Amino acid sequence: MTFATKPIKPTISFEELDKLDIRVGLVKRVEAVEKSDKLVKLIVDFGDHTRTILVGMKKERANPQEIEGKQALFVVNLEPKKMAGEVSEGMLFDIGYANGIRPVLAVPEEPVPNGASAG
Repeated sequence: MTFATKPIKPTISFEELDKLDIRVGLVKRVEAVEKSDKLVKLIVDFGDHTRTILVGMKKERANPQEIEGKQALFVVNLEPKKMAGEVSEGMLFDIGYANGIRPVLAVPEEPVPNGASAG
């Protein structure tokens, strides 16, 4: 597979990086978002709480439900965002979308407790 790498983004400080709260979550369910031809709703278990996170993967995967039961990395401290009549409480941290290739999940190499922090 060939693709063009993107330029490196501007340098940030460790203080700015530390503001991101990236955690491992378990995708419990993947549901269709009726008002969208792009979005699906993930119900994600973070150990001490569950969140709804909207992800634009309907066109990227023939079967978005294939990620049910998988752990992945999520940004959990974004302000809630309303899309297609639903509210997203975070962002899936994936690999490849910005490069124009089929995104894949950023996952821990072995199971860890849901809610474990990255970084």
